[in-house]
Amino acid sequence: QVQLVESGGGLVQAGGSLRLSCAASGSIVNIAAMRWHRQAPGKARELVAGIARGGGTYYADAVKGRFTISRNKAKNTVYLEMNSLIPEDTTGYYCNAIITGLTTNNYWGQGTQVTVSS
Repeated sequence: QVQLVESGGGLVQAGGSLRLSCAASGSIVNIAAMRWHRQAPGKARELVAGIARGGGTYYADAVKGRFTISRNKAKNTVYLEMNSLIPEDTTGYYCNAIITGLTTNNYWGQGTQVTVSS
């Protein structure tokens, strides 16, 4: 069984930094794109950043220049380095990946909370 487990969320002051991690485990043959999303209560889920297997990256306009996504293929792990955090970044962050094991599926982690105080 494949699962994604996030870690690294927490409380930080505005202007501070956090590093989120998302590790995939289980019977994994291949991991294609890995992404970070966020969702505030009552709002739609928003794609924050993504990284393709070949290394190409995508960032939402709201986080460009402040967030950096990276991955360690050997560890099946994706990271989100978040700098210059602002209160508007406060919400739950969710990892998502397309993973091939016995079948190919779109998996989601349980989420990690990021709170930025002003």
